[in-house]
Amino acid sequence: MQRHVNDPYVKRAQALGLRSRAAFKLLEIDAKDRLFARGQKVVDLGAAPGGWAQVVADKVGPEGRVVAVDLLEMGPIPGVTVISGDFTEESVLREVERAIGAAKIDLVLSDMSPNLSGVAASDQARSISLCGLAAEFALRHLKPSGALLLKAFQGAGFPELLAEIRRRFDRVTVRKPSASRSRSAETYILARGPREIS
Repeated sequence: MQRHVNDPYVKRAQALGLRSRAAFKLLEIDAKDRLFARGQKVVDLGAAPGGWAQVVADKVGPEGRVVAVDLLEMGPIPGVTVISGDFTEESVLREVERAIGAAKIDLVLSDMSPNLSGVAASDQARSISLCGLAAEFALRHLKPSGALLLKAFQGAGFPELLAEIRRRFDRVTVRKPSASRSRSAETYILARGPREIS
């Protein structure tokens, strides 16, 4: 708790009215990799409390479309369609698809993390599973020029996940933003250009 209270990113987030320090991770990756453009259509999976969705709405502007999905309730975010539920359930997936419309989307974001049990092997396996679900969603819905930004944790299953994403996308890079705590195994995979694999 003390580390959180004294965290400079937490203080900056509070000062700027951002919902979480995670916003700075996304801003740093965007500064390096140019994720956003005005008018984009973006889906944010595992969006609560909404720090990333706030950033995205500002970046894509009123002509863009942002859909934020999470199991947890989120308060309204200007310029964002918020959907509560599990995006892997058919009814929630249909709601997401209605919100994004018929056209393919530009960017899928996933900052998802499982509810941690404290059992490292189990938590890692569940995290890798969530990554796989997010990647499958992206492959179904992205434009050929689209991109996926995915949080993953280094550990068991990570090399296999990364290899599979490299097989399914044209260009893949791994990022560790400075706002991500150095002791954390957290990392971000940026994958561009989904491939059609027969």
